[in-house]
Amino acid sequence: MRVSQHSYGPSVMAVILALLGLALAAGGAWLVVLRGSGFYLGAALAMLTTAWLLWRRRPAALWLYAFLTIATLAWALWEAGLDWWPLAARGDIIFLLGIALLTPWVTRGLGEISNGRRVTALHGGGLALSCTLAVALVAGAAALFNDPHSTEGSLPQAQGAVPPDTQGVPAGDWWAYGRTGFGQRYSPLAQITPQNVEKLEVAWTYQTGDLRGRPGDPVETTFEVTPLKIGDRLFLCTPHQNVIALNADTGREIWRYDPKIQNQLALQHLTCRGLSYHEGRPGAAAPASAPATAPASAAPTGEDISTAPEQAPPPLNLPHAADGARAVASCPRKLFMPTADGRLIALDPESGGVCTGFGEGGQINLWANMPNVKPGGYYSTSPAVVTRNLVVVGGTVLDNVSTHEPSGVIRAFDVNSGALVWNWDSGNPDETAPLPPGQTYTPSSPNSWSVSSVDEDLGMVYVPLGNQPPDQWGADRGPNVERFSSSVVALDLATGRVRWVFQTVHHDLWDYDVPSQPSLIDLTIDGRTVPALVQPTKQGEIYVLNRETGEPILPVTEVPAPQGAVLPDQTAPTQPVSRLSFEPPPLNGAEMWGATLFDQLACRIALKRLRYDGRYTPPSLQGSLVYPGNFGVFNWGSIAVDPQRQVAFTTPTYLAFVSQLVPRQDTTTLYVQGGNRPEGSLPALNENFGAPYAVKLYPFTSVLGLPCQEPPWGYVAGADLRTGEIVWRHKNGTTRDAAPVPLPFPMGVPNLGGPIMTAGGVAFLSGTIDYYVRAYEVTSGRELWKARLPAGGQATPITYLGRDGRQYVVVVAGGHGSLGTKAGDSVIAYALPRGS
Repeated sequence: MRVSQHSYGPSVMAVILALLGLALAAGGAWLVVLRGSGFYLGAALAMLTTAWLLWRRRPAALWLYAFLTIATLAWALWEAGLDWWPLAARGDIIFLLGIALLTPWVTRGLGEISNGRRVTALHGGGLALSCTLAVALVAGAAALFNDPHSTEGSLPQAQGAVPPDTQGVPAGDWWAYGRTGFGQRYSPLAQITPQNVEKLEVAWTYQTGDLRGRPGDPVETTFEVTPLKIGDRLFLCTPHQNVIALNADTGREIWRYDPKIQNQLALQHLTCRGLSYHEGRPGAAAPASAPATAPASAAPTGEDISTAPEQAPPPLNLPHAADGARAVASCPRKLFMPTADGRLIALDPESGGVCTGFGEGGQINLWANMPNVKPGGYYSTSPAVVTRNLVVVGGTVLDNVSTHEPSGVIRAFDVNSGALVWNWDSGNPDETAPLPPGQTYTPSSPNSWSVSSVDEDLGMVYVPLGNQPPDQWGADRGPNVERFSSSVVALDLATGRVRWVFQTVHHDLWDYDVPSQPSLIDLTIDGRTVPALVQPTKQGEIYVLNRETGEPILPVTEVPAPQGAVLPDQTAPTQPVSRLSFEPPPLNGAEMWGATLFDQLACRIALKRLRYDGRYTPPSLQGSLVYPGNFGVFNWGSIAVDPQRQVAFTTPTYLAFVSQLVPRQDTTTLYVQGGNRPEGSLPALNENFGAPYAVKLYPFTSVLGLPCQEPPWGYVAGADLRTGEIVWRHKNGTTRDAAPVPLPFPMGVPNLGGPIMTAGGVAFLSGTIDYYVRAYEVTSGRELWKARLPAGGQATPITYLGRDGRQYVVVVAGGHGSLGTKAGDSVIAYALPRGS
């Protein structure tokens, strides 16, 4: 006789399990058709059968669910091992439903009378389910304290004295984006050490008043500046291009300059990564081959390389640098400010006045001799390179708007007069004499939007180059594009001619432009000193090259690459891989992730529907998975190198993206953005007007907006530059500021913004998407200290010595529009307590 039941628990749980089982069955069957894992379909059948047994109020439901629980655990351990987050995604729903099934609300409604005795669910099936849940709990606890992604080791200790700074920067100052033209992001200061760094406290805070979100701002408005410290002052620029001087000890504002930027709505980005400084020391006379003081109008004619009309397009109507500003006729020392509307302005560091003796009234119009002149089409987001005699300027060209963009030309101007000395145009690389009026540079040529480095003793400037737009279509590229695209190029300082070129990606179809400033360092190899260049890349390679010749110091191997680009395009047969490589393992179904079993299943289905043959899978009409994505393993923040230890502190990030080509039928329709784009609005990104395909680019995320690939997504890692060994690697950062619930799970999160290192053996980083600045022990990578920031810290810190004798660390916290980190306008200085 069946026992009378008064609990609705089994029925309710039966409905819940049936609905979940049906959803899992649909997705699981789809995945099986796509030749993916069959576990989900099997789990769905177990759920549905359990639901049927619950509806019938059979205790066997608990036996079956116990089997499903232990099978899920075994499958999860087989695929992921003792790795907490992948285990949690596979088992959280299963575990919670198991707990619910053991509650009296359910169990009191199960069971029958047999031989006059009540058989309850907690005998037999209930006990089995309890035991399997306990085993799952133990496995989860073990995984919680296990980190299979960590590599432990110790970098070499510092040997000998800090190598002398041949660029003349005082030990307590920070004169360039990477502190010196070598781009090392290394300071010889040693007051802050692993033993005392935890005592750091806020010394002062300054707020610029420049926040994103103003009318006319582009989406990507970011506070990315690395300040300069010169003498007793800090100099920085804001997203809206204000230049500010502060007292380095107190943070008090001394002066401010507003260049009155035009056409902000037409910009893709609105940011300023930094300023450049010229000390004004007398330099050697320029070689006879470099017409350093010749005005552009008197320059040799050269060959007309333009495909534009014979007459140059009219320049934009840009404001004068000195309008409404202080003016200084002669500036022995200069600050150089690149602007978002295509100018280079020279300012007096003392007063903030415009140096009217430079260029035309204090500025250079970078639109001169440009083809395809249009607001927002060309501008500089990164600081220029300054040498004894020259200021060398690159600029960004919009990636995927059209095939008719301005040129990516690199130009060198006399640092005192502003006269054009040479121009290197990758479309016509052998003709570097300044173009005369009426001629234009090569349209849509590879550009350098990042930061260059310089070795004045060797007489070379090292330029990281991007791609020719559009990034994902290369069928129409010429031989010079194929030679220089996505390369680091060494140019002769005197003439602008190519000394050597090293290509990091052949026939780039992935937006793997070279984003990072090269770092120059002398390495001791087999007992001899070798001048080296260290170049991080988006695809995860770090190339260590001889900076005199461009030849690899650490071996570079050409490895076969996936083929089958959309015709008539092609893919390169091989791609270069360095011994020092942060290439992630290829993704497969087991690496898919989500908050639950269900969105993880959706990610597995999405992966199977995309084309994916590993790194360098070409874009396709069905959609291709690009991993690492164009966010980059390394981006503009670059890395830090220590010339004493001859090691690198790196911050690799791993996020997958999807790239899908969309056929275009005309040159006007918006195939990607949709709708109508009002005149003067933001550029139509990814439409690729003039190309046969637009491109859809988006991160590979689940329906909940989480990355489909399992964490960690961000690390800190230490590498020996002499051997190419990655000595230690740790996941870095938490989800506190990136999740709906602000829980600080230490999952390892993306980073955008560079690290710095010091002779004290401490590294600093603020670029993670949680709002912290952190300090690390260089030797082991161990986190030593962190401080909460009021906004996203997507910038590279600096460190310097104040007049009060204290070593300061300065962090900019202003957020990043595209990352969605909180906006702010704070500049924060930290120091050890006075007298400590």
